Amino acid sequence: MIDGIEIKQLKRHADERGFLMEMLREDDDIFDRFGQCYVSLNYPGVIRAWHYHKKQHDVWAVVKGMVKAVVYDCREDSPTYGEVNEFFLGDNNPVLLKIPVGAMHGYKTIGDEPSLLVNFPTKPYDPNDPDEYRETWNSDKIPYDWDIKFV
Repeated sequence: MIDGIEIKQLKRHADERGFLMEMLREDDDIFDRFGQCYVSLNYPGVIRAWHYHKKQHDVWAVVKGMVKAVVYDCREDSPTYGEVNEFFLGDNNPVLLKIPVGAMHGYKTIGDEPSLLVNFPTKPYDPNDPDEYRETWNSDKIPYDWDIKFV
């Protein structure tokens, strides 16, 4: 696994009313600091990639639908430089994914329904100094193919 990635398995507490699922607590080992929280609605097949941050971690949970999250370690000083990891987040696998500073990442909504991704970045977004560095979703610089892989 890419150096610096952290995963927390989320637990649903269900009864006849529905379920409650805690995502992130300040006393969690995975918690660093709070910057802001936002939700992103994504239609099936949509790819939101690639970008990285120099100052913040992204901390993702998918509360509806499914996404394939991909992280590429483009940090030349990392022991896992060049490694690519896939994670499946959402209804069928409720997890929290912490993406380290400097690692390129993105995601694709999979399945036939929209996804809702909640992000708890460790720094608030600053429109005057955005901490986002981008590549196109199909960049030749990243060794990844977003197509479905049949095993």
